[in-house]
Amino acid sequence: MKEPIYITGAGIVSAIGLNKAEVLDSLRQHRTGIGPLQYLQSEHTELPVGEVKLSNEKMKSILKISESIPPTRTSLMGIMALNEALNEAGIVPSSTQCIGFVSGTTVGGMDMTEQHYLDFFEKNDFDHFITSHDCGACTQTIADYFGHFSYITSISTACSSAANAIILGAELIESGELDIVIVGGSESLTKYHLNGFNTLMILDHEQCRPFDATRSGLNLGEGAAYLILEKASSAKHRKAKAIGRLSGYGNACDAFHQTASSQNGEGAFRAMNKALQSAGLQTNDIQYINAHGTGTTNNDMSESIAIKRLFGDILPPISSTKSYTGHTTSASGSIEAVICLLAMIYQFLPTNLNWKYPMPEGIVPNMNDYSNTELKHVLCNSFGFGGNDSSLLLSKPVNG
Repeated sequence: MKEPIYITGAGIVSAIGLNKAEVLDSLRQHRTGIGPLQYLQSEHTELPVGEVKLSNEKMKSILKISESIPPTRTSLMGIMALNEALNEAGIVPSSTQCIGFVSGTTVGGMDMTEQHYLDFFEKNDFDHFITSHDCGACTQTIADYFGHFSYITSISTACSSAANAIILGAELIESGELDIVIVGGSESLTKYHLNGFNTLMILDHEQCRPFDATRSGLNLGEGAAYLILEKASSAKHRKAKAIGRLSGYGNACDAFHQTASSQNGEGAFRAMNKALQSAGLQTNDIQYINAHGTGTTNNDMSESIAIKRLFGDILPPISSTKSYTGHTTSASGSIEAVICLLAMIYQFLPTNLNWKYPMPEGIVPNMNDYSNTELKHVLCNSFGFGGNDSSLLLSKPVNG
């Protein structure tokens, strides 16, 4: 029997809060973080987004980072979220510990390079942003802020990046490579991916309505979240309190289309089924599903079909929390995993904001938080471009 993987710390930065306490309050008060553009320099002010409510300068000040050091927005949000997770777990990375760090991102440091692209040809005042552009550089910047990690890598699988970072972390623990792995992702809004999603014609000009018959697209968001995964014996040795357990996971790729989800939800179905199998659980063991639920016509129908294929006629409560945070793309898997943890710890069901009209053949999402609901096992979905789909199964600790 494999040793349980505990979650001993978690941190989050999002449009609905700069830490777990603020995020929890927003969820319980049904308060969205989606609104007009404030920090991203774009002419598309008609598009609502879920921005983190801090400027880069304010984040630098909070983190006591010198103005002479030019970290990107992706790195700054990642540092803030990871700091909360490490503090909760009581971990200070050092050369005497074997701790891994796996971070998911896709835009990396693009927020700064796109601002200064033309300057690169005229002067070299901003050349330092070239070296911070790629995904790995953002991961390294976050890691360098805290000190020493024995293993560092980046995952970039579009919107399933952070979920896949969590899966890789679990596999590093299960293989015996590491006892503790910090996993998650960070992603800032950029003009490149705002314009890119707009070109795909899948951005809503109003607040998104996942699983609603009138849905017309997603709202992009940004943020970061990290989890501390630790094998049970390590947590016991450190006398660390487990706040949750990663009991299962699954990844599948249906390779149906570069951007669209398959009509029968094959990738999503396989990912969820694998997560259940790896946890040794049945569909009736699941008390809540945090759906990928982007609000696009294609995704919400495909995911509805996949969930119904797997769960049949008896569905657990389901909601998409992207109606709060926006779609945080590569960070969404870890941001929503932290939301699922909060739901289990405080025993409530996150609601699906803005839903009014049922989709033909679609699921009917949860619209009431049903406080004091008993949640032992929850499924968290993250589906990426190219059909790279992942599902995480989070559970209460064995002794919880």
